[in-house]
Amino acid sequence: MKYNLIPCLLLSFCINVIVSLSSVQASSETELGSYKDWDAYTTRESGKLVCYMGAVPTKSVGKYSKRGQTFLLITHRPNEKSINVISLRAGYTFKKSSEVEMTIGKLTFKLFTTNKWAFAENASIDKKLVTAMIRGATLTVRGVSSRGTKTTDTYSLDGFTAAYRAIGKACKI
Repeated sequence: MKYNLIPCLLLSFCINVIVSLSSVQASSETELGSYKDWDAYTTRESGKLVCYMGAVPTKSVGKYSKRGQTFLLITHRPNEKSINVISLRAGYTFKKSSEVEMTIGKLTFKLFTTNKWAFAENASIDKKLVTAMIRGATLTVRGVSSRGTKTTDTYSLDGFTAAYRAIGKACKI
C-alpha cells in the first residue's frame, strides 16, 4: 500500500500546530498582585513554575521619535535553580557591544546587551542588584540605541519589596 507523502506531512504539521496552540493557552499567567509600581505573576513554561515581577519606567528621556515597549523584569525559575534574574527590555535595539548602566543610590551596575535586551553577567550581579533595589527608592537606566540615541529611564522602586516577596512565596524561594 502506497501513501501520498504530502497529505501525511500536512496532517503532521496541523497536529503540531494544534498541540502548540493548546500548550500556549495552557501556559497562561496568573497575577499575584499589583504592589504600587510593580506587578507580580506566575506562569508555566513547559509545565514548570516561573514567577516574575515587572515594572515600566515612571520617566523616560531621549531624543527618539519612536520607541517600543520598555520594562524591567525579575524572574525566578526554581526548577532550574535560577533566581533573581534581571532582564531589561529597552524598546529599541541596543548599539552593538554596548552596556547598560543601572544606578541605585550610589551603586552602579553594568549589564551586557543583546538586541533589545540587557542582562547581568552572572547570578552574583543579579543578587546584588536585587538587594540594592530592595534598599533603594529609584533605579536609573542609561542605554544607547543602535542609532546612537542615548536614553535614560527612571524606575520607581515603590512596591518592589512586596512584589519580590510575593514571587518568592509563590516559587517557595
